[in-house]
Amino acid sequence: PSTRFLSWSEVTGAGTFQNDRKVVRGVATTATGQCFPVTVSIVRSVVDFNPISEQAGNNSISSNISSNSENNGRHCCFFCLYIHHDDDSPTSIQRKMASLEGNIARHSATQDTILRATGQVLIVVDADGIIREASSGVSKMFGYGVNNDNKIKNNDYGRVENRHIDELFQGKGSQFISREISNQQVRIEINGGNNDNFGGRTLLDLLIQSFPIPPTEGNPSKDTAIMIKNITGQKPPQCQAQQPSNVPVPTHEIMATKKDITLGILDASFDSLFVMTEQCIIEMVNQTSCEMFGWTEEEFIGQNIRMIMPKHVASRHDSYVARYLETGIKKMMGTQREVTAQRKDGSTFPCVLGLSQCKNSGLICGFIRNLSSEKEAESKYFEKQTQLYSKEIQLKQKNSETKEIMNALVKNQSMVMGILDASFHSLFVIDENCIIQMVNKKSCEDFGWTKEEFLGENINMIMPPDVAANHDQYMKNYLSTGVKKMIGTQREVTARRKDGSTFPCVLGLSETRNFGLYCGFIRDLTAEKKAASEMRAKTNELVRNESIVLGILNASSNALFVIDESCIIQMVNSKSCEVFGWTEEEFLGKNINMIMPANVAVHHDEYMKNYLNTGIKKMIGTQREVTACRKDGSSFPCLLDLSEAKGSGLICGFIRDLTNQKASEAALIENNRSLEENQNVMSGILDAAFHALFVINDKCIIQMVNEKACEVFGWKKEEFIGRNVNMIMPPEIAAHHDQYMKQYIETGVKKMMG
Repeated sequence: PSTRFLSWSEVTGAGTFQNDRKVVRGVATTATGQCFPVTVSIVRSVVDFNPISEQAGNNSISSNISSNSENNGRHCCFFCLYIHHDDDSPTSIQRKMASLEGNIARHSATQDTILRATGQVLIVVDADGIIREASSGVSKMFGYGVNNDNKIKNNDYGRVENRHIDELFQGKGSQFISREISNQQVRIEINGGNNDNFGGRTLLDLLIQSFPIPPTEGNPSKDTAIMIKNITGQKPPQCQAQQPSNVPVPTHEIMATKKDITLGILDASFDSLFVMTEQCIIEMVNQTSCEMFGWTEEEFIGQNIRMIMPKHVASRHDSYVARYLETGIKKMMGTQREVTAQRKDGSTFPCVLGLSQCKNSGLICGFIRNLSSEKEAESKYFEKQTQLYSKEIQLKQKNSETKEIMNALVKNQSMVMGILDASFHSLFVIDENCIIQMVNKKSCEDFGWTKEEFLGENINMIMPPDVAANHDQYMKNYLSTGVKKMIGTQREVTARRKDGSTFPCVLGLSETRNFGLYCGFIRDLTAEKKAASEMRAKTNELVRNESIVLGILNASSNALFVIDESCIIQMVNSKSCEVFGWTEEEFLGKNINMIMPANVAVHHDEYMKNYLNTGIKKMIGTQREVTACRKDGSSFPCLLDLSEAKGSGLICGFIRDLTNQKASEAALIENNRSLEENQNVMSGILDAAFHALFVINDKCIIQMVNEKACEVFGWKKEEFIGRNVNMIMPPEIAAHHDQYMKQYIETGVKKMMG
């Protein structure tokens, strides 16, 4: 009697929409019959119906837009349903496991999105070579779904699932099955449309990596994950020289513009959007901006963006932008940060601001999300802590049952493990005792141990001895205090291989809540460091041209010293004088050890002699945190970057003052608790997917769903796609839904649409 199920007409009923948006609350049910409370945010967008055809293997965009007379006033309506699970029962084991399944699904969706963004695709084949799974983009890359007359077929011709891999690779695909292959290059020919240079055919140069997926109890088949990257036109010169001189290399980039749909969704977005020039003048806003701040679109356009800022920020904002345009140093650009905004009536509210620069257009785009409701929710959260205490005791009693269910889920994630094994970064999962529970193949390649040698061992096996000796104590400190220093951040560290050698890397850590597991991704920086070193070597050629270099370096935010092989200072920039307190005249001709602590200065000349005699570099070509001394005797932490100007006998050092950074790190620890709630926002729209999404055609057939829809309703993607959307409606609504759609198409009279 206390539950109220949501009906489909209630969700999409036209009478309660305001500016194409509304929010409803009620109870939903999964495919297994379990009920749970939800908040549903609905966004609708109505656009003109413009069919677009795509041509594989061609640089051009082929867009066939029907005329108004042919469309006869037809429109396409999109309903985006963002369904949030209102978890008022945190002790429910079933919901905890549903949350875990959702996290795994989101990791899979994130992997697929990363593949699309980098131009790569993934297919999974069984032992017989039959394609079981394929990421979006496989059909487009291989030219499936396109006739010779450049028309898209309307049947299953465009699907690659259930085909043999040799059909994609012209008989060359079987070599990748059940084998581990790294960066093998293959050239194939596909039927790619109306390219006159090829007579309707297209050549593709592909880079292949394949990884066998270990069989498990839940998936005993011997599958293989194959990563494919299109490198046509990107080969090194010696490879391209082998191609016939009369055959150009196509790029195979297929683009399709759906401007009306994009603008409709942006205008119906729950977030505020501003587009401004580099002079901070507003060029465009969406409807949400007007509702959120109280000004009309006409009042916004042509005004300075500081009109939405508090006075103490607005007075300095133009100088911030001018400094960025002058120096290129990004502080807000490309990040998301919590700030305070001001409405037309003078009231302020907390919000998250995300900024990005539109390349080659001179425009800056900003999204603003109002945090008022979230801040209020945080306040209510603390009020409930006392009530949750008794429930926590019950949760502890079921911990053993939870761990058994979690272990069962992990065993059944063979497909996820296959994708993780195809990752270009190392993965480690450890428990609260720092014992390794899971690794991927990249970890074995980077560090030299096998999976069997990793599992059950302490994670400190991959750390240098000085770090490994203290690591367990770091974990104990976190478990006893809850203060996070590394978790939720990314930091550059040093890792150790099986053969004892070390390498620089970026470590990112995250915590799997309620299960006592910690996940770490490690990215090898060796190649990046090498590239940076090569870049520094090239720039050293400019050191001799003092008049040009000083003009550039004096504008640098870092101190610069150039010394000879006798450690005598030959050049400094203005930042050096500002940071250390000596004038340029006092620096020139003096030994560089004047800026070092006494215990380091006494040995520095000897270090230089050892390097000149042996050629062994210890500091040159690296970055290291050291301590420097000012003229007044005070010391400060800094980052030292040394490089050698080949053939000149000069060594160049950049020094960056870390005083403010260290202070920021200390402040970050204090503020970590409040920032934790907004961590997922930094991962972008994909990791913030709290809502389910459905896209249907005019026959009410589901064309697309997201992972959240599968989590909320209990069906899989394969069970959703191609079925009628009335599958998620109560029977009394589902029986009439198709008739509603037919009436709208025949009459054009909108009852639900819009």
